[in-house]
Amino acid sequence: MGYYIRVLGTSDPNIHIDELINGLIKEGLTAKFDIDQNEFADNWTVINVSNSKGDDLIQIERNPVKDGELGKQEIEEFKQEIEEYKPYSAVKWLDKYFDKIKVIYAFQLFNASMEDENFPIVSSIKSTIWNKVGGILQADNEGFSNEDGYHILWQFADDVTGEWNMAVKNFFGKWINFTMDLGDKKQREEFLAGNVPKNAIKL
Repeated sequence: MGYYIRVLGTSDPNIHIDELINGLIKEGLTAKFDIDQNEFADNWTVINVSNSKGDDLIQIERNPVKDGELGKQEIEEFKQEIEEYKPYSAVKWLDKYFDKIKVIYAFQLFNASMEDENFPIVSSIKSTIWNKVGGILQADNEGFSNEDGYHILWQFADDVTGEWNMAVKNFFGKWINFTMDLGDKKQREEFLAGNVPKNAIKL
């Protein structure tokens, strides 16, 4: 099973492939898109994206959240999965928020997508879709974001390091955004407890 990032959208409009291409052009990027011959550029289920050299970067699958559909199954699985993680305030918020999700765009990332010249293509396409459908983000082995893209649930490996933009709910239910050092055990403990780490940088 590959590595996935996901956009969990609160609306489900059709997104024409031209919109994804235009988003890339605005950033000076190019990519090739391939869809099944039985699908349409303005209403697709799966598309494959490669760079100009033909290297496979991502496969994007669009899954509506409806009874009997894969998207609905994924939401139910996420609801069960997050119960094991912290902060609890994020778990409670996500559990309710999942009920708003109308579609899941699952990005399967291939090895070439992580290369410096290719990842901006992935980011651009993800941003175009996210701006269109709203909602939150998820990444395997990392966790979930809030609606502003700040990370709210810890699903990282124990040996993770580096700075990351995070958020926790305060007493009044408002998100407080900050940058923390993921490798700092004290900051990690404070975040898992649902608090802004003392040595974090507020944003």
